[in-house]
This record gives sequence, structure tokens and C-alpha cells, in this order.
Amino acid sequence: MPTELAVLLVGVAARQAASPTACAQTRLMLAAPADLLLAPAHGAFHRAAARALTRRKEE
Repeated sequence: MPTELAVLLVGVAARQAASPTACAQTRLMLAAPADLLLAPAHGAFHRAAARALTRRKEE
């Protein structure tokens, strides 16, 4: 492969990796595993709604 072509390809790959789309995709891939989303530590899928329902039961 000619040196100029190799340098061009490296530049293209670097610009693609730094693009906003690539950065967003990386953040999505680094998000919490699905297991944690389906079993949150506090035990409720929507904490605020769970607290409201709990307070309503106590009244």
C-alpha cells in the first residue's frame, strides 16, 4: 500500500472516531448493563412513583 494512501486512511479513521456520532455510540455502549436496568438497587423502576405510592398507602 502506498504511504500516502496509508496516511490518508489513518486520517479518515481518526476523524470518524472523533465524530459526534461515534462519541455518542461509545457512551451508549458504556452504559449500565441491562441486568442493572431491570433490577435497580432501590427496587423500583421509577423511584419517584414508587415513593408516591408508598406515601399514599401510609395515609
